[in-house]
Amino acid sequence: MTVLQAIVLGIVQGLAEFLPISSSAHLSLVPWLFGWQDPGLSFDVALHVGTLVAVLWYFRAEWVRLVRGAFAIVRQRAVRTEDEWRVVYIAIATVPGAVAGLLLQDLAETVFRAPVITGIMLIVMGTLLWAADRWAAQTRTLPRMRWVDALLIGVAQACALVPGVSRSGATMTAGRALGFDRTSAAVFSFLMSMPITAAAAVLKVPDAIRQATDYTPLVAGIVAAGISSWLAIAVLLRFISRNSFGVFAVYRWALGLLVLWLVQQRGVTF
Repeated sequence: MTVLQAIVLGIVQGLAEFLPISSSAHLSLVPWLFGWQDPGLSFDVALHVGTLVAVLWYFRAEWVRLVRGAFAIVRQRAVRTEDEWRVVYIAIATVPGAVAGLLLQDLAETVFRAPVITGIMLIVMGTLLWAADRWAAQTRTLPRMRWVDALLIGVAQACALVPGVSRSGATMTAGRALGFDRTSAAVFSFLMSMPITAAAAVLKVPDAIRQATDYTPLVAGIVAAGISSWLAIAVLLRFISRNSFGVFAVYRWALGLLVLWLVQQRGVTF
């Protein structure tokens, strides 16, 4: 892999990770479309180090409160404040994805990366995102979250092992379907990405390092992912404060149809 290819994939990862358009779909499709060698899941996960740094920095004040809340829970052996409950909800939301990742890791690295599956899931999840955003109420904010909401959003996150589903797209769709306003659904999606992303990085980054013969592309990709992730978070939060998720649904439909058309033209099978 060249440095330029790594930077391109890093930018794609960073922008697509927090926009509801599926970073895994884009990371599997870009090499396929341009005829590059697929860098594999380990490289894809390594790029998440950049997005992890971005979400930690962007929400640094929030993370300070959450860390304090976590220590308070341990110290007092009870959950009392809003920040402490948010720590609990993030933990609950992390469990389904962690379990699914351990059980379905082999499929995620092979079968799930098929372009046909990616194209179909782009369209299906785009439709669900549009429907939830179009018809669900926007009456709930994060302080009104319950443990069952966190669990359901966590289940949605687990589905993102399939490229085309989109971790942020699935969790935001679930949040909107549960009646949370757009900003609340997005913020919780961003916050709950940290534990699962950190765990995946711990497991997969060593593999990416062992496989690399030149670390320059890997580092370049991670830096590009971090910068573009920060930009994506800032732009998305400002955009959805005034607009719906509809434009992302349209993008997913268009990309999904393009992928399926290319699959047909190239004669790709499962």
